[in-house]
Amino acid sequence: MGGKKNGRLDRQVYEAELYRLQGELVKLQEWVRAEGVRLVVLFEGRDAAGKGSTIKRVSEYLNPRVARIAALPVPGERQRTQWYFQRYVEHLPAAGEIVLFDRSWYNRAGVERVMGFCTPEEYTRFLHQCPVFERLLVEDGILLRKYWFSVSDAEQERRFKSRLKDPMRQWKLSPMDMESITRWEDYSRAKDEMLVHTDISEAPWYEVESEDKRSARVNMIAHLLSTVPYHEIERPPLHLPPRPPSTGYRRLPRNERNRVPDHAATLKPSP
Repeated sequence: MGGKKNGRLDRQVYEAELYRLQGELVKLQEWVRAEGVRLVVLFEGRDAAGKGSTIKRVSEYLNPRVARIAALPVPGERQRTQWYFQRYVEHLPAAGEIVLFDRSWYNRAGVERVMGFCTPEEYTRFLHQCPVFERLLVEDGILLRKYWFSVSDAEQERRFKSRLKDPMRQWKLSPMDMESITRWEDYSRAKDEMLVHTDISEAPWYEVESEDKRSARVNMIAHLLSTVPYHEIERPPLHLPPRPPSTGYRRLPRNERNRVPDHAATLKPSP
């Protein structure tokens, strides 16, 4: 149907639409910067569901001074004694900024809950406090968008096997990822319980079907753009000034500086 073949979005159709949407993201970025908006986008979901690759496409053409990715490491000893949301607050945007959370405070409702990294009391407290916390963010004017990437167990396993064979992507796998295969139903129950408590009208969850990564990327970006009332900001025209005539300055000889060897000159064209 349409641009899909065998359930997968045609590459040419995908690349054309992705590029168009990325152009709109640049307009969104300029609107955020000019209007002093604070935008937070959460990317959550199953391991290997395509969160990281989608974040990469979202941020590809954006200014890193305006849009940044927050992918927090495991909390340290001091952070474990803080209010749970405290270390995430540090990464929230100021005016004119976008923050893309590659996993977020919902770690407590997912991996921490399933793997026993938090106590039942800490988990229950999270479910109570999270909606309050998010309502406070929205009340303060932050635009908060939450996306959950879903993938079937068969497709997840296929992607894990593909990564195991690819030395360029093996870093994406961890013992925790392997454990998620044996705890599929536990993660499903944790997700369902999380949605019951945190799918609130002020900050609803939006589910992204990610069986086809191409479709997932364009669907998520198109939806994000549709939920933000941005408009194109006119930029002042820029003109290259004429280069002034030389004043007689002479550069130092190039052989007196440390230069990177010309590795490119040693390469041969592929047959």
